Amino acid sequence: MTTYDFIRKNKRRSFFLIAVFIVFVLLVGYFTGYYMDLGYTGLIVAVGVATFMTLISYFQGDSIALWTAGAKPIKKEDNPYVFRLVENLCITAGLPMPGIYIINDPAPNAFATGRDPEHASIALTIGLIERLENEELEGVIAHELSHIKNYDIRLMTVVIVLAGTILLMGNWFIRIRLFGGRRSRGGGQAGSILMIVGLVFLILSPIFAKLIQFAISRKREFLADASGALMTRYPEGLAKALEKISSYNQPMRKANSATAHLFIINPFGIKSKKGITRLFSTHPPVKERISALRKMSGIR
Repeated sequence: MTTYDFIRKNKRRSFFLIAVFIVFVLLVGYFTGYYMDLGYTGLIVAVGVATFMTLISYFQGDSIALWTAGAKPIKKEDNPYVFRLVENLCITAGLPMPGIYIINDPAPNAFATGRDPEHASIALTIGLIERLENEELEGVIAHELSHIKNYDIRLMTVVIVLAGTILLMGNWFIRIRLFGGRRSRGGGQAGSILMIVGLVFLILSPIFAKLIQFAISRKREFLADASGALMTRYPEGLAKALEKISSYNQPMRKANSATAHLFIINPFGIKSKKGITRLFSTHPPVKERISALRKMSGIR
């Protein structure tokens, strides 16, 4: 499989998962309204909350992520080496220069954030810059720039908002049931069956929402790996970087579950996950990513 094939495959999977997620949000709103005999109110509320949260995340999400990670902006004179690497890769990829931030943390890691290439930033830890060789650091930066170029930074913002909407709707539904509100409808045998199905769906929806969110996050990591390899024309650089980063295996000082999916490696440290536990991981197994990078061919 060539790098281009790998990128196309992951894009198709990501778009499919996003479509499923949107349908899921609408179903949560519909079943909430149906079960509580509110008509289309639940659906309208779901769309309204999702829109409001999207606007907040769209304009302020990057600042919140950088602040949470303790990232500090730097100028070219502060670290000419890192700036040159980013500039050269931006020229190669046809991207505007993003803001560059440094995180004072010995754990090697990095992430990208923002709403589009014109309003994007990348953050690198001190540990990453100190531990990686030139080609390896270049591979990591290319990976993060690929997130920007592929609009993953906007996509994951939307995914987080959709997941949050589902959680809010589920919480809203439970509170209405516990503390009163309109009576649920009956509607005969067919209505009762639909009501039961909807009730089970609403109870399990937060779990399903997280599973879809994590699945999309994992697919976008594979896509960014492939796109980054295409940008540098050297997959081995990123493969070696991932080996070094994962070998550190210590959590970051300001690791936060809300922003964990943004990082190139799980900021809580790499743990072996098998079976069903892998479904709840924000990142694909590092060994699989390294293997995929080393199988790539046809870069030209």
